[in-house]
Amino acid sequence: MSQNAAIADTCSPQRRSETARPDWLVSDKPVAYEGALELMESRVAAIRDEGAKELVWLLEHPPLYTAGTSAKDGDLLSAGDFPVYKTGRGGQYTYHGPGQRVAYAMLDLKQRGADVRCYVHDLEEWVIRALAQFNVVGERREGRVGIWVDRGNGREDKIAAIGVRVRRWVSFHGIAINVEPELSHFQGIVPCGIADPNLGVTSLVDLGLPVTLEDLDLALHSAFAEVFGPIGDQSVG
Repeated sequence: MSQNAAIADTCSPQRRSETARPDWLVSDKPVAYEGALELMESRVAAIRDEGAKELVWLLEHPPLYTAGTSAKDGDLLSAGDFPVYKTGRGGQYTYHGPGQRVAYAMLDLKQRGADVRCYVHDLEEWVIRALAQFNVVGERREGRVGIWVDRGNGREDKIAAIGVRVRRWVSFHGIAINVEPELSHFQGIVPCGIADPNLGVTSLVDLGLPVTLEDLDLALHSAFAEVFGPIGDQSVG
């Protein structure tokens, strides 16, 4: 049995709290990375110390690179004019920018099984189910973080990145799904440390699908409810 299959077996059925209904916030303008970190830090502390509601936050960032806790200096090939941020999430280098939907999930994992491996598996499942609504088969791969699409002839492209941080059993950071970003911007890094020429990066539009951020948001909303349970208040701003 593969590691992914073993985790899936351990984590099934999906864990959820019927009383925990996260707020759902969609930002309609690009959010600076520093501001996003400040909001996440504040909300995580409030969830843990004050019993604040969980939050799922959907947004875009301006063009930038982030370095996770496993990032290697040599994997930053050419930052160009883009800022580079060191961040406490897991993983290596990744790119964020317009046309990419970032979803930051601030969830109380004590109410959701208190198992980080299962939480990451659930994030993957969330992405896979959202992509399936556009007839895209997103897949896990042993030894490779994120969600991948088989392009045929031995080529696979990454369509979604996953990076997580957990503090006192409250999660933050989350997922990033490529809708229509400028794919050439990924050339400034070795995405997630994977340099295999048969492994690239794709997006929904690159796959020939005329999907908008708003379309994906609807898919993420319904898929989140399937995987993690009920959703609470929703807002845009």
